Formats: sequence, structure tokens, C-alpha cells
Amino acid sequence: MTKSREQLGRSRRWVVKIGSALVTAEGRGLDLAAIEAWAEEVAHLRAQGHEIVLVSSGAVAEGMKRLGWARRPHAVHELQAAAAVGQMGLVQAYESTFQRHGIHAAQVLLTHDDLKDRQRYLNARSTLRTLLEMGVVPVVNENDTVAVEEIQLGDNDTLGALVGNLVEADLLVLLTDQIGMFDGDPRHNPEAKLLHEVRAGDPALEGMAGGGGVLGRGGMLTKVRAAARAARSGTATVIASGREPQVLARIARGEEIGTLFQPSSEPLAARKQWLAGQLHVQGRLVLDHGAARVLRESGKSLLPVGVLEALGEFRRGELVACLDPDGRELARGLVNYSAMETRCIIGHPSSEIEARLGYVDEAELIHRDNLILV
Repeated sequence: MTKSREQLGRSRRWVVKIGSALVTAEGRGLDLAAIEAWAEEVAHLRAQGHEIVLVSSGAVAEGMKRLGWARRPHAVHELQAAAAVGQMGLVQAYESTFQRHGIHAAQVLLTHDDLKDRQRYLNARSTLRTLLEMGVVPVVNENDTVAVEEIQLGDNDTLGALVGNLVEADLLVLLTDQIGMFDGDPRHNPEAKLLHEVRAGDPALEGMAGGGGVLGRGGMLTKVRAAARAARSGTATVIASGREPQVLARIARGEEIGTLFQPSSEPLAARKQWLAGQLHVQGRLVLDHGAARVLRESGKSLLPVGVLEALGEFRRGELVACLDPDGRELARGLVNYSAMETRCIIGHPSSEIEARLGYVDEAELIHRDNLILV
């Protein structure tokens, strides 16, 4: 799966995420000169045969500026109002700058519900791929105007990774106000060193990541997790500074800029990618040591006999997390029985399901085709 920077620079399909601090000049309003510079770079990349999807933050920050708010609000309805106001300026800025390069842009707003529902997920994927085939640059953002806490994607780093999964991108570029990832927080540790290349999903990386900024919801930790999520579809990730001149062109030339996250395993099948992209679980199953070992080592189906406890309320077909006896999450999957039914059959062999419920739908509590290790 490992590709050199030169190979990635020549790769066809990129997702480029631009953070709030960059788009809004640290909250002072949309940085039109910077947006124009990125549009020019995207135009050059397209002329070289690249397909580009932009994931752009900035709607809430721009709305705050237009409304005269100095601090990001906490109330959901105020965030939604700021997003509604700011989205007008954000879309207008991208539309006008891309038009000057003879390129059409398209606005795509997503919520977690759009990616949670399998049919809507497939529709979003088809739309994005069609736009790319038509030579259009999709500009994607979370639909903050209608999103509430339960369905927020949480940050545009995560959204960028999920879009990378959707379109099966070769490269995810996370542009931020940092030059890359360090082995410590450079704000507090002057000895921290820039990491040039790492393996996506390496557990040690999360311990090196810091927190988020004032304007955005993200931070280095969300970028590390986004890189791991993107790697599930075989997508490499580069975290680099959006303030570097010609940053996208330099990545395309294969320069060693920022931090490169290499995917460490083969891409998941499309359905498993969709499962891996689900952010919210409806319940939790606590497994015994034997079932936890089987899932961890061989990824087989989960049978009711290996489950100790069912937590939460869920319906048949909803997403649940599988925990080992110590409470560590091992896997997620679509459950074949409701929470009430599950509590009746856990700890018992599959041959007893009909006797305990009066019927049997599936012998497995979660089939391996609907199960993803985390």
C-alpha cells in the first residue's frame, strides 16, 4: 500500500480540506486572496489531470464576523444561525474565484444522517463522482444549518476523511495553520520534532497530538484520527500548512512537505468502508474473553453465546459497538436482533434462539459481513 511522495503527487483523485483559520484569516472574515490562490492551484492541478474535491470550513466563522460576534457561541441554534449567514459568503467566494478560471463549482452540504443511511450514502457518492466526471469542483461542508449535536460530523477533518472514503480518493490533504505533525506539542515543547512520514492508525500518534483552536472544532488529534479513517479506503494523508506558498503544487511535485500518513493495510470493501464511517452507535455489547479473541484474531461472526451484556436500546439493523470484558471497543456492526431480543438470547447457543424468542431470524447476532474491526 505504501506509495512514494512522487507517486502520490501524480495520483488522480484528491480531497483537499482547508481549515477555518486559513479561510477566514483567523476569524477576521473570508480571506479572498487566499481563496483565489487555492482556486488557482486547483485549476493548475486539474489541468494536470487531477480530480479535486474541496472540503472547506469557514461558514460559522464568516457568519460570526458578519454578525459581529467575537467568540464562537455554544448554543446550537446560534451556531446554526451563524452558519446560515456565513455560508452565503463562503459559497459566493468559491463560485466567483473558480469562475474566473473557467471552472464550475458545486456546493455539497452533508450531515451524519446522510452518511449513516446506506441509500443516502450511495446517493452522495454517486453525486460526487458525477460532478468529478463533469469537471466540476465540489465544495463540501458540514450542513451546520440543520445539524444538531447528535448528528454533527464533529469537524471537517473527519468530514474530509469520510469524503475520501466516499470517492475512494488517492490522497487526502489537510491544510492547517501548522507545518505538519510533531512528536510533541511545539507550543509547549521547543524540542518537538516534525514527523515527515508515519503510519496511519499508529496508536502512538494520538498521544503526540494536541487540542483544537478557537475558531474550529478540530486540532491535530482530529487530523490523526481522520488520517486513520481515510486509510480504510487506501487513501494516504498529508497534513501541511495552508500558508506555505504553492503548497498543493509542491505536494504534486512530490516535495517532502508536511507529514505524510501512509495507509498500513489493504482498502476495505465498499460496504465495510460505509460501516467504518459510522460515527454513532445505538448500543454496546460486552463480550466474553473467548468471543473477544475470535473477533480480534479472525473477524468471524458474533454469536449470542459469547456476549455477556447488552447495553442501550437498539433495533434490528442498527449499529452497535462490541467491547471486550475490560470495556475496550473491538468492533462495530449491524445487529440482527433488537436490544430486548438480544438480552433474551445472550449467553446461549444459537440453537436455542427459537426456543427463547419463539422464532429465529439469524443464527448470528452480528454477521461477519456486517462487522468491522476498529
